Formats: sequence, structure tokens, C-alpha cells
Amino acid sequence: MTRATGRLCVIAGDGPLPGEMLQADPDAMAIGIEGVANELGARAEPHRIERIGAMIGAMRNAGVARLVMAGGIPRPKLDPAAFDAKSIEVAPRIAAAIQAGDDEALRTIIAIFEEEGFEVVGAHEVAPSLVAESGLGVGEPPDEAAQADIARAAGILDAISALDIGQGCVVAAGQCLGIETLQGTDALLDHVARTSKDLRLAAKGVYVKAAKRGQDLRADMPSIGPRTVEGVARAGLAGLALEAGRTLILEREETLRAVRERGVFLISQSFQCASS
Repeated sequence: MTRATGRLCVIAGDGPLPGEMLQADPDAMAIGIEGVANELGARAEPHRIERIGAMIGAMRNAGVARLVMAGGIPRPKLDPAAFDAKSIEVAPRIAAAIQAGDDEALRTIIAIFEEEGFEVVGAHEVAPSLVAESGLGVGEPPDEAAQADIARAAGILDAISALDIGQGCVVAAGQCLGIETLQGTDALLDHVARTSKDLRLAAKGVYVKAAKRGQDLRADMPSIGPRTVEGVARAGLAGLALEAGRTLILEREETLRAVRERGVFLISQSFQCASS
């Protein structure tokens, strides 16, 4: 398939990823969703989620050919009275997809934009330098026990990936201390930090981040940043392991500096149990 080369639009959610996209492509259009926080301020043109047709029209008027969804966008409360014609048309498809899980909802949204003639790309395609490369290692390398915990956590994520639950897992001494769910990474690491030391068998443990099996990496590609590193350190973990080629490192310089300063490790590797 021939890839589109026209102007990019960044549909911005929260966190630093939308800013990373604009840094990689300063000419990109930026759209913010009313009621959803983003860090772009006035740089993002505000649009209501209930008016998908108007959003599509604005992108066409701006010469947009490609779009990337960047940052977290929670399920907003919708006002059906504000729906435009396009939103009314696609609402049943989106509602049915949401019931099937986040991945299916994202795939449906991607399909809707593609049907309108836009090419949907991933953040890793806009800014390849964000991708955690194989063999990355920062801090003291994980010892044999930590490596065993990494393998165990990766296996757990692979086993539950078809259930569309989450992308992160914490394991200590072979015991699963928590799995990322709808509440997200920060909540998981806070939960682990409050877990009794008696349950951790004197092992520090590790945090592993990996894409779900069959996940469309154009939306919701796993990512970490400085806040993740701080959470790992506060939870008393030895470090974190990322799936190489399928995880983003946001604010890379600051993130790697935090790894060194907090005395944890960060590695990026392929997980044999993980599937594309």
C-alpha cells in the first residue's frame, strides 16, 4: 500500500506524547477533545467528541491526509443532543465496540477515519526515535532472580493479552503483585508500593511493560516516562523491562536520567512468549 505523505493531524490526549509528535512534525495540525486534558494549550484546536463530522471537515480544510492518536483519552460523557450527522451514523458501531473492550473500540475508530480517506499512523511511525530499541540497558543489569521475574511477568501479560486488560505487570520472587487495568500504570505501582513486605518474600521485584498480543500499535502503544520510573522506585522495585520495538520511551533523556538517579535498572528486550 502506498503511504500518504500529506499533512499530519495529532489528536491529542493527556501526557507528553502529543508534544513529542509536534516536535517530530512541527507543521502538524493539532486537535484537542473538549473535556479531555492535554498539554498543548492553545496549540490544539478544540473539538467536541460528539461532532465527529465537524472534526473531519476541519482536518480536510487543513489539508490533513494522515492522523495520529496520541496520549490518553478516557471515555468521555457524551451528550446525544449535540451529535452531528456523522456522529449519529457511527455511534452504534462505536457503542458496540466499546462493549468488546478498548482494543476493539480503537480499531473501530481507526476504521471510521480510514473510511473517510485518512491514513492512521502510529506514534512510532511519526517519531521512531521514541521506540525502545533492543539491547537498551541503563543502570545495574538485572540479576538472575530479576531476570526470572521478568520472564514470569512477560508470560503473565502474554497469557492475559487476549482479555484486553492491560500492558503492565509486577512480579517479585515469582509472585504476581499486580496487573495494570483500567486505572493505569500509576495506580498499579501505587498498589504495589502499599503491598505488605511480608507478601513480597524479601524480593524487590520488577515491572514489565509489553504490547498485548495482536494489538494495533497505531493506537495505545505501550509507553513509559519519568513518572513511571519514579513509581517503580517508590514501589521498591529493582527496575523495569520493556518489550523492544513495541514500547515507547517518552521524554527519553529525562526518563533515562531518572533511572540513573533513582538507582533502578531499565532494559529493553524481546519476550519470547509475546506475539505480534
